[in-house]
Amino acid sequence: MPNKAQLDKIKAGQGFIAALDQSGGSTPKALRLYGIEEDAYSNDAEMYDLIHAMRSRIAQAPSFTGDRVIGAILFEMTMDREIAGKPTATYMWEERGVVPFLKVDKGLAAEENGVQLMNPMPELDTLCERAVKADVFGTKMRSVINAANPEGIKANVAQQFEVGKQILGHGLIPIIEPEVNITIDDKAQAEEILLAELKSQLDALNDDQTVMLKLTLPEVANLYKPLVDHPRVASVVALSGGYSRAEANARLCQNTGMIASFSRALTEGLSAQQSDDAFNGEIAETITSICDASKAG
Repeated sequence: MPNKAQLDKIKAGQGFIAALDQSGGSTPKALRLYGIEEDAYSNDAEMYDLIHAMRSRIAQAPSFTGDRVIGAILFEMTMDREIAGKPTATYMWEERGVVPFLKVDKGLAAEENGVQLMNPMPELDTLCERAVKADVFGTKMRSVINAANPEGIKANVAQQFEVGKQILGHGLIPIIEPEVNITIDDKAQAEEILLAELKSQLDALNDDQTVMLKLTLPEVANLYKPLVDHPRVASVVALSGGYSRAEANARLCQNTGMIASFSRALTEGLSAQQSDDAFNGEIAETITSICDASKAG
């Protein structure tokens, strides 16, 4: 069963969820934006050490606490490491009051019918068992929608919920994330189709099954309000999806009940070269702006 105190914190939604789950493919870009070029490391081990150092610096910033950051999504390797001498998930909850989640997907399949489904996850049960032992509360998994294709979107959402039910069986709360690509011309139409498919899948859940949703900020304000209000949904969080922090915050303010779960927009402006005072000041301003946008929505 999920930790009740953590579930209550997520449902209350007084803050936002930090996405600290860049995977192997996106780590070089995240480090580059942080001021660390690829010539600063010579192999994957050194790269992952550097990204963990960045995440640890963020997690230990004075402003990174549960009064504004209610959750954090971790990469598998981050879960397996420590921050300040404690396992990362334990540190997040015990020291920061931040609810820990784990990214569980293994990347995207090739596009078909306008969508990219998740790659197979044959070791998901084992990973979920490890997550439970590590005191993780929930999971996150991402697939992508690149066109308003009804067949593709239906398959995308069906896969998300099929895997979500497997995760629920371990007592973890899954974050369902069918991301709509912000660059497509038919984004608004894709979101209408997505809304219908999500409602259909949510309505089919049992009364004891609770999920979270992570969705691209929509073209029509409050499009996803029926999902925010759905009894099977603990929280609806927004991904920044490539929008600047200013744009993401502005869109978030227009969507009642949605809270932020930003990755790139969270780390925007941070640099490995900053002094601790400069770094902590920058992340404090970022956390305040994202939290305010979450509460305004």
